[in-house]
Amino acid sequence: MYRSLDPEKIIGTIEQLSSRIDARFPDSGLGRVCKELLTIALESQERSAWIAKPQKSLRVMVGVLIALMVAVLVLVLANSTLPANRFDFVVLLQASEAGINVFIVLGAAILFLVTSEVRIKRSRALKAIHELRALAHVVDMHQLTKDPERFVTRQSATTPSPARQLTPNQIAKYLDYCSEMLSLIGKLAALYVQKFDDPVALAAVNEVEDLTTGLSRKIWQKIMVFNSDPEFRSGHRRLVP
Repeated sequence: MYRSLDPEKIIGTIEQLSSRIDARFPDSGLGRVCKELLTIALESQERSAWIAKPQKSLRVMVGVLIALMVAVLVLVLANSTLPANRFDFVVLLQASEAGINVFIVLGAAILFLVTSEVRIKRSRALKAIHELRALAHVVDMHQLTKDPERFVTRQSATTPSPARQLTPNQIAKYLDYCSEMLSLIGKLAALYVQKFDDPVALAAVNEVEDLTTGLSRKIWQKIMVFNSDPEFRSGHRRLVP
């Protein structure tokens, strides 16, 4: 029960997170990003299920093509005739070389057809994982200007500085939501290799997980700055649980 990821549970968690963001930050950019994450999660459920399922129609087509290729080769060999004259070593070498080339080409074609299912699944998985990687960077862009140093150190804002529309308490919660979204992005990426044992796709998922973990670590460093502020510790600017 707890040895695999449940797409339904992940989708439910994202829906709950989206509601929490809308309740605290109505009509915010982060809320729209979370709704996009929910859309991608629904697509990921369908895509990962398709990737995990054996594609029987494709396998039948590949089997038919391989059978036709082998049948044509057998037909050619059956209709070929040996030279009636005496044994010619040069002709034998030429025929052997041609036969070896035919078998190499045939083997390469069969290998290409046999691995076509894996390559198609890998292409779809990598495309979906790339979308999740891009979304992780979008989340990082939303938290980029939420710098607690401006509140903790009381820095004065310059003209190009972003407007302070959130309180320190709201920014801390905003950062927490960003961290949760990054974690969920990593879980969605893991769905694609849960039942698809492909080293290329697995490497791409590991890259996304490393990315989201690194970005989340950076966010929590900001949250720790809030926690180190004496006014937070004394309760005057307490973080919302």
